[in-house]
Amino acid sequence: MKKLLLFLLLFSSLYAQSTFYVGTNYGIFNETFSELDATSSSSMATLKVGYGDIKAYAIEFSVEYADNQSKIFSSNPAIEKDGDKYGFNISLLKSFDFNYLLPYIKVGFGTGYLDIDRSLQDSLTYGSFQLSLGSYIPLNDNFDLEIGYEIRHTSYEAINTIVTKTSYNSVNNIGYIGINYRY
Repeated sequence: MKKLLLFLLLFSSLYAQSTFYVGTNYGIFNETFSELDATSSSSMATLKVGYGDIKAYAIEFSVEYADNQSKIFSSNPAIEKDGDKYGFNISLLKSFDFNYLLPYIKVGFGTGYLDIDRSLQDSLTYGSFQLSLGSYIPLNDNFDLEIGYEIRHTSYEAINTIVTKTSYNSVNNIGYIGINYRY
């Protein structure tokens, strides 16, 4: 019963002054693997669409592209790097109203893939859980800047090495800036 009441309160607050919004982010990420002595750093871009109140709650769907500059999963010596990463994320967001600054906390999960070059695999999928902290800076009634930091735990599909299957986990630290249009 408590969960139903909480759900109804959250759902009703989405209708308060809710709007649709679209936006884009550009960020830099640093990925560290727990099972490997390897890191990956590069840039990424995100396109997103959301629904909610900029001063309360929102739900956000995003697609992202990461320009992968590392060779961690591919075993072919003829290639220089793994393929670029493509992902899809769903996030719930709670923001706080401080007039000209609207800080937020965002939690979500996602999935994605990247192309690799191994004798038994040509792509690799992954799942992730994200936690973001940031702030919106309203420019006018429709546009706002977004500055944020995200920490993401990523779990990759097992890699088939013929003898065994090995799976890897990583932690991503992502700093980003973006712009949103609300209508």
